[in-house]
Amino acid sequence: MIIGPGQDLVNKIRIVPDFPKEGIEFFDITTLWNDGEGFKKLNDLFYEKYKGMGITKIVGIEARGFLSAAVLADRLGCGVSLVRKPGKLPYETISESYELEYGSNEIHLHKDAVGKGDKVLLMDDLLATGGTMAATVKLVEKLGASIAGIAFIVELDFLNGRAKLGEHEIFSLIRKS
Repeated sequence: MIIGPGQDLVNKIRIVPDFPKEGIEFFDITTLWNDGEGFKKLNDLFYEKYKGMGITKIVGIEARGFLSAAVLADRLGCGVSLVRKPGKLPYETISESYELEYGSNEIHLHKDAVGKGDKVLLMDDLLATGGTMAATVKLVEKLGASIAGIAFIVELDFLNGRAKLGEHEIFSLIRKS
């Protein structure tokens, strides 16, 4: 079942069966971005949710989280920072490791990307098991910023990723149970 304020956008998302491996349904949001009307509605929904909240930075997660984070940061008049894989950021970083079902991974954030006094929104395209976002929460908190919320385009409820994200407010445009 599909629910959420963006549920009418799901028909603009290509569902690719058995990608990246058999049994996985991949939500390819590039088709939503490719649709001008759908892309505008996506961005309008995020803006309506977060306007007036005093957000000073949006942290987007590599790579699909970058686009929504950048558009919303522009609309809100705040900064945007990037969480990246190892070796992709040119300045001093902090890092956090997280577990995957088949191993582990690591993400990085510039040491000066956010700090005390920043009210930060974290954004990614999809919430599955929550490992990447949980690591991002730790990075932002290590730097002393407060987290205003966590936002996703799509959330796969059946994987229970929310459980890894603590008490932070989570907003997903589309939720699949």
